[in-house]
Amino acid sequence: MIISMIVARAINNAIGKNNDMIWHLPDDLKYFKDKTRNHHILMGRKNFDSLGEKFQPLPNRINIVITRNKEWEHDGTIVFHNIEEGIQYAKENKEEELFIIGGGQIYEQGLQFADRLYITEVNAKFPDADAFFPDFDKSNWKEVSSEHHPTDEKHQFDFTYKVYERA
Repeated sequence: MIISMIVARAINNAIGKNNDMIWHLPDDLKYFKDKTRNHHILMGRKNFDSLGEKFQPLPNRINIVITRNKEWEHDGTIVFHNIEEGIQYAKENKEEELFIIGGGQIYEQGLQFADRLYITEVNAKFPDADAFFPDFDKSNWKEVSSEHHPTDEKHQFDFTYKVYERA
């Protein structure tokens, strides 16, 4: 099984503020949907909460939620209390590619397990962000694709889709 992380991050690694996204990039949301559809996705409970009731759980995906709260449950999710258990569940379920989708703490914990990174590099800085994607040593990764998306009427910031595979 391939373990992938998928994230949109700013130049300063910012990914969110107040349990929400900092930007609205419709084409990046479509990219996320297209990549993760029909796969297992693994996320932290705060990230799950940030989806809002309308998108809980994310449709057409197996939603694995990691939480320290032993009492927490939500219809349509599979709950584990550490990331290793969630990864093992996806393996046992014969998943081809598990997507770790955040938030910051889950990315931090999951990076050591990742084989592939789907990173949308947003060309902006957000100094007031409170959630960040962890720094990673690019010498351990090979960039295998890069596609730029310019600013337009729907996208306030330009961004680049990059895919890295562990070297």
